[in-house]
Amino acid sequence: MSGLREQNRTEQRERILTAAWDLFAERGFDEVTVADVAAAAGVARATVFNHFESKQGLVEALTVRNLDLYGEMLERALADPDTPTPVLVRALFDGIGTGIENTRRVQRGVFREIARLQLGFDEGGPAQRMNEANLARVVALFELGQKRGDVRRDHDPDALALAFSNLVNGTITGWLFNESEPSLRERMRAAAEVFLGPVAEDALATREQALPDLIPHRPGGDTP
Repeated sequence: MSGLREQNRTEQRERILTAAWDLFAERGFDEVTVADVAAAAGVARATVFNHFESKQGLVEALTVRNLDLYGEMLERALADPDTPTPVLVRALFDGIGTGIENTRRVQRGVFREIARLQLGFDEGGPAQRMNEANLARVVALFELGQKRGDVRRDHDPDALALAFSNLVNGTITGWLFNESEPSLRERMRAAAEVFLGPVAEDALATREQALPDLIPHRPGGDTP
């Protein structure tokens, strides 16, 4: 019986998170109340607080979802035995840009939370642990590229991973908070080439190669 109760609680939590994501994406974080989320999820307002301490707690949980999705993209890149590393890097920039461009309003709240992680304001929390795990995956991707011979060996993989992550997050954040900016996908594609120029052994040789689909396809859509 306790197993069924726990399953129901997990399903209820996921329903609340999905409702919050949809509402934040439609209206923006500041325009949505906990009561709105509760009504959309079909639960009492107190039930939302049983799962999350505050509306900010909802954003933190959605940030973990985003980071988990990003981690799956990195795992798919690491598991690809045939695609050159520069093409995988382009696919990561492109896939991330595509997903975020379609959910701009909710991503503003998520990337505020990611900025908090980078500044060390969530030490020891699940989002920080996931963020560190993802950075380790990026390091592994560049180490693999160096073994394959398509990433220059005179760069330290840890430094490459940090530069990659900073460029990704900086490009996204600049776009999220500037309404006049053009397509994020276009900006991400340009950022990929800026990154690959000094990093790839021959970035131009793979520039026209088709990008693999690294986005995990989940029931009900690709967004968290």
